[in-house]
Amino acid sequence: MVKKYFKKEEWFSNIRGDTLSGLVVALALIPEAIAFSIIAGVDPKVGLYASFCIAVVISFVGGRPGMISAATGAMALVMVSLIKDYGLQYLLAATLLTGVFQIIAGYLKLGRFMSFVPRAVVIGFVNALAILIFMAQLPELTNVTWHVYALTAFGLAIIYLFPYVPKIGKIIPSPLVTIVTLTLIVLSLGIDIRTVGDMGELPDTLPIFLFPDIPLNLDTLLIILPYSVSLAVVGLLESLMTSTIVDELTDTKSNKNRECAGQGIANIASGFLGGMAGCAMIGQSVINIKSGGRTRLSTFLAGIFLLIMVVFLSDIISVIPMAALVAVMIMVSIGTFDWGSIKNLKTLPISTNLVMLTTVCVTVYTHNLAHGVFSGVLLASLFFANKISHFMYNETSYNEDNTIKTYKFVGQVFFNSADKFYEAFDFKEVLDKVIIDLTRAHFWDISAVNALDKAVIKLRREGAEVEIIGQNEASKTIIDRFGIHDDPQEIEKIMGGH
Repeated sequence: MVKKYFKKEEWFSNIRGDTLSGLVVALALIPEAIAFSIIAGVDPKVGLYASFCIAVVISFVGGRPGMISAATGAMALVMVSLIKDYGLQYLLAATLLTGVFQIIAGYLKLGRFMSFVPRAVVIGFVNALAILIFMAQLPELTNVTWHVYALTAFGLAIIYLFPYVPKIGKIIPSPLVTIVTLTLIVLSLGIDIRTVGDMGELPDTLPIFLFPDIPLNLDTLLIILPYSVSLAVVGLLESLMTSTIVDELTDTKSNKNRECAGQGIANIASGFLGGMAGCAMIGQSVINIKSGGRTRLSTFLAGIFLLIMVVFLSDIISVIPMAALVAVMIMVSIGTFDWGSIKNLKTLPISTNLVMLTTVCVTVYTHNLAHGVFSGVLLASLFFANKISHFMYNETSYNEDNTIKTYKFVGQVFFNSADKFYEAFDFKEVLDKVIIDLTRAHFWDISAVNALDKAVIKLRREGAEVEIIGQNEASKTIIDRFGIHDDPQEIEKIMGGH
């Protein structure tokens, strides 16, 4: 068991890179965790404790080394009405139940359903997140003095130019250099701008174990159940999508089912330590990868550094200018956006572009990643169903004296091509026998079986003998189970009904 969760190469193969990237991520996590706590309507320490706890736990039990999980905006938006109506204790209980659902999802191996998410939806999801990350920085850039714009621009210059500095440029992560440099400039010049300390009071104690102080009854379960289901779905969607993106960035594979269960374990731990539910963060994961983080150590250290900084070094952390962290997040936004997708709009099929743009628009409009992904998958499914229905066609042939006609169908028969299948028959033609050859066809659903039933019954009513040949095993099973064309009683009902 220890070997399963503690493989040396997943922890200690990149110590320097993971340590520095973990520090950068921890610094970037602080204002985000506070901001997400404010969005949800809870004390900043709820988001900070959650971020520490989830990052540390997921580093051991998650399925994707190098990915960062913590309190997120997507999850915070789901919690708002629960906290408003029932308070923090019910949120902690909902967080625990969320974890249980996610562990069940991992046990049921629901991670495999990521294969049903088309590439266009993943690109749309990434682009929408990049836009949302940028939009989240706008409050820090509105109604502010010119100093903020100057510092943010200088911060971006350091981020993009520092890597070109000989020797040290590739060793020290440029976002870390940006944060330190801008903090020193603000302190030395005494510039009066917004800092991390202005975001909310930082906790000064370590988190303690506590059980939600609520009545354990059916009424409580009915209150938290819908929120827990939503949190579990949104959390798993964002985590699995982020995992897929980090897979591509690092050219490595991850265990999606282990990630589902790991998210659940991390959320249960967060709930017991007074934290809110969280999930993987694409922005922080990109910061981690770009800063050189690759293994579980980077995620673990991000959580540990976060706790040390907010509890023991809060005086230092509170003076970091928000402009420095805004510059880092703008870099994340630019790095996250798939710029090639804009160029590909000219070359990719219209249906693919529509799926991608719909995912972006719905996600940005609702600020809900689940809504965006569901919309994209639904639209992609409809386009696929429409496309595949066009591949069904039929060929006809007669015997020598034109008394027997053979309809030979090729392709997929399902709800979207069932009408086309039925309309292929000429019911007015006088024939002794009709042969329906399904050797190269496949029946998928009851709509297809219903179309076959209608055709066979109508042909027989017109006086022709009907024979069905060539069914494959799957088609024969569904036709035998749901078909009625060989059931005299059912046919009598239909005949009597006309």
